[in-house]
Parts: sequence; structure tokens; C-alpha cells
Amino acid sequence: MYQVVITPVKKLSPSQSPVEIVERKGLGHPDTICDALAEELSLALSRYYRDRFGLVLHHNVDKALLWGGVSNTAFKGGHIIEPMEIFLAGRATCEYKGIRVPLNELIIETSRAWLKVHMHALDPEKHVKLHSMIRPGSSELVDLYLRQEKTGIALANDTSCGVGYAPLDELEQLVMTVERKLNSTDVKLAYPEIGEDIKVMGVRQGETIALTIACALIDKHVADIADYQAKKDNIIELSKNVVQAICNKPVTLSVNTADGKDEDNIYLTVTGTSAEAGDDGEVGRGNRINGLITPYRPMNMEAAAGKNAVTHVGKIYNIVAQKICEKLVNQLPLIEHAQCYLVSRIGSPVQEPQVVDLRLQLTEGAIPNQLDTEIRNIVSEQLTGVPEIQNKLIDGSIKVY
Repeated sequence: MYQVVITPVKKLSPSQSPVEIVERKGLGHPDTICDALAEELSLALSRYYRDRFGLVLHHNVDKALLWGGVSNTAFKGGHIIEPMEIFLAGRATCEYKGIRVPLNELIIETSRAWLKVHMHALDPEKHVKLHSMIRPGSSELVDLYLRQEKTGIALANDTSCGVGYAPLDELEQLVMTVERKLNSTDVKLAYPEIGEDIKVMGVRQGETIALTIACALIDKHVADIADYQAKKDNIIELSKNVVQAICNKPVTLSVNTADGKDEDNIYLTVTGTSAEAGDDGEVGRGNRINGLITPYRPMNMEAAAGKNAVTHVGKIYNIVAQKICEKLVNQLPLIEHAQCYLVSRIGSPVQEPQVVDLRLQLTEGAIPNQLDTEIRNIVSEQLTGVPEIQNKLIDGSIKVY
């Protein structure tokens, strides 16, 4: 049985500190593209294994690299010279009981489908070259899955940890919501010049917030330098509307601050992402599972995208830890802020971590011992609910980037 450690802490939230920094890399950022394609492949493999063999077999396809292409941008429309290349790597069960798993076909199908849905100016067949670099897994790890088939109990395929916290503070909500608004379907329809490669960096100093937005503009929708500036102003106005709905603090907004004065020194793209020429990408270098990069919060280095959704605790425990914290602050009013740390042991049941370490900021005058039973019940409930999380990951309803 796992141990639950509960530690009261006076101040947990960075919103109570003089300075806070929060970042989000949007859907078209090269790192996020890598996360998304690795995750889509893992989910497709999981469904294939489950549908044909009755269980999710061993795989971890969480090693992906995007090698940026070469483009020639121009007002009213440029062109791609060399496509970006994406290398999907890792380990997977390529054959089971004499049946070949169509790995290459799944890579092409899932990658092109995601890019087509989420990148409105990018042609997945013309602008992207895909490479499969996936090999079979070790016999020891494969055996963990065969034991699961006999017992029905998912066993951790790594000794790893997960972390989570709640609630999101004001700056975190602001950064998240601005990016999601700019990358929303309604904005793309009304402002087709706005590409998907959007990064928002939020910095709060005292009561003042500065948001720096990097946003790729699509050249065929921009007539000249004056039009480019007008379209940057639109981005600021759209962001202001989000800010005013969330925040009462003074907020300054800046867009594409590295721009020069002519078309050779501005953030123009053909496809809406810097991956076409200016940047490369890699799995695990972007958002954590809650969609943010938060250096003032507990984080770990696990790349959740592409990891097996049934047995890889480096993925599952980050989600469970997050859900434990959300339940604690939502269901127990005396808990203002929560942090959760989980650690596994390879070969042990996923639902039985070595330890659950909770750090809680309580309302003034609250007595920790009075909450002990309720806290432990919430932890138990979330760990018991791991199979539901596994199913939601596989059907795509839980995102990890």
C-alpha cells in the first residue's frame, strides 16, 4: 500500500511572489507539432493493438525531431523551397502473434490528418516529409504487457515521477487563453493571415503584466509592410479582449518584437509556422501536460507525448497528480493551493505508487488533521480511477500538450 504524506505550506502559489513568468507554445510551434504527432501515433497504435489483440501492447514513440525546411516568403505569397522533415522514433510492438502492425501507414495517416486539421495554410503532402525510425522494444518490457494480459493489472514500465498543481493563477490563465483565442477556429476564419505558430510569454512584476506574443503571419494574406503592421494591430486588439475578460491589472501587449522595417526582417511565413525555415522542434521541449511552461511551479522533465497511455507512469502520473490537486482545491474549500508528487516503481501496479507527497496551502486557521480523511479519500479515488484516465487518453479526450 502506498504512503500519503501531507505537508502544510504557508505559500505555494507564485502569484504571491514579486515576479512570475509563464509561457505557452501554440499549436504550430515546432516543439508542439512534434508533441502532437508523437501523441497521435501513440494513440493510433493503442487503438490498433486494443482492437485487434485485446490489449495495448508495448510502445513508447516519444522521440520525435522536426528538421526545419527552407522557404522564400514574399508579400501576397511566397513558396517552400525544401519541406520540413519530421523523424518519429521510439519503440513499438511491430508484430504480434504473426500479425504485422502497419506502423508506417499509421505514421503517415495520423501525422497528415493532424496537420491538415490544425494547420490551415500547410499542405501535409507537399510541405512535410515523414520518416519512421521506430524499432521493436526490449523483451523485458514486452513481458510486462504479457503479464498484464494474464492478470488484468497494468504494471509500470518505468520508475518515474509525476507532478501537478492547482489552481491555475491569473497569469497562467491569461497566457493560456490568449494563445487559445488566437489559434481558435473563429479567429482563423476571420483573420486567415494569423498562423498557428504562436508563442505567448507572460511576465508579471508586482501588479504589472507584460505579454510578448510571437505570431507567424501568412504571407499570401499580407499585401505590404503597412498591411503587415495593421494585421499586427489586429492581434493586439484580439488579445486585449481576452485580457479584459480575465484580468484587472495593467497589461502591456507586444507582438513580433524582433521585426525590422522591411519585408526581409518581419515574421512572415508561407505555412504559418517557423518550422518551414526558421526553427526546428523536438518532443518534450514545450508545454507540460497542463498546456503551460511554468518555471515557478513544480515540473519534471518527462516528455508525456508519445508515451504509452496504459503503463508509462511518466505520462499517467503527471495527469493523476494534476487531477488530485484539482479535486483537492475544488472539493475542499479549506485548501487554497495544492501540489502533488507521485513516484512509481517499475513492475509494480500503476495504481500503487511508492509515495504520494502532497503540499497544501490552507486557509488561515484551518487545521490539517481535520482534512486528513477527506484528502486521503480523494487520492484513493483518483488512483482507483487510473483505468478511466487511460481510456480517455487513448480516445484523445485528454491532451498532454
